[in-house]
Amino acid sequence: MLLFFCMIDLHVHTTASDGQYTPYEIVSMAAEKGLSAIAVTDHDTVNGLEEAKNAAEKLKIKFVPGVELNINWPTGEFHLLGLGLKNISPSLAEHMNILQRDRITRNEKMMQKMQELGYDVSMEEMLADNPDTVIGRPHLARYFTKKGIVKQPQIAFDKFIGKGRPAYVERTGLNIDEAVVAINESGGHPVIAHPMSLYLSWGKMPDTLQDLFDRGVEGMEAFHPGARTTDCFRLRELGEKIGMKVTAGSDFHGEKIRADRRLGHTCSDKKINDYLIKCDEILAWLS
Repeated sequence: MLLFFCMIDLHVHTTASDGQYTPYEIVSMAAEKGLSAIAVTDHDTVNGLEEAKNAAEKLKIKFVPGVELNINWPTGEFHLLGLGLKNISPSLAEHMNILQRDRITRNEKMMQKMQELGYDVSMEEMLADNPDTVIGRPHLARYFTKKGIVKQPQIAFDKFIGKGRPAYVERTGLNIDEAVVAINESGGHPVIAHPMSLYLSWGKMPDTLQDLFDRGVEGMEAFHPGARTTDCFRLRELGEKIGMKVTAGSDFHGEKIRADRRLGHTCSDKKINDYLIKCDEILAWLS
């Protein structure tokens, strides 16, 4: 198998969910940075894919349509990427609707908790600043910053809406088997996003990954900026041993949202191509 240096960022967000840049702007940035391919993977929505696809065709860059879904999981956080979507099946559309409705309920509950803590906030005011957007905690954090409740968005997470904080509300996730089927029915490939967020011990990680692979999860994002480099290489070794495809992503949302993440860069802020990701193999798999 031919192995060559290239840069394929397979985890990026836009204004269709909680990103800073529009789909067109994200693809333009990717082209300017010399990326070979980019995947738009917004939370629980595919509303930005058409704009991103058109931009990619215009700018001559490979585009991978995707989505990021929240999965029910007993520990930590389980996000599942659907990469290489060919169409949006009725099952995937319904699952996204369920998750979006849950987001709305969750946002309202968190806002209510902030009000109970004595802060002058309202959903109406926050939504007015974010029209036609799938609202998530980053939007609330920016809104609280604008209101002067915190000095910067990260403080909103640390003080109010991070896990275990007074205004935090748990999310509802999808059943993993149903999510895998929905992605498959849409012509896509299920990939575990940032596996370290599953909060598994290394003793449990191999068996869990094997079980997920046996249930239809085809790959995992071994390289992610939220993980230590040593852990990323350990994940890659485990994934390849199991037979999973190994991907890398920046999980880029924009500098104003996550200043520590850069498009085309992953763990240790290194360029994705520094980790010898098998670009030809991955792109052929997702085509």
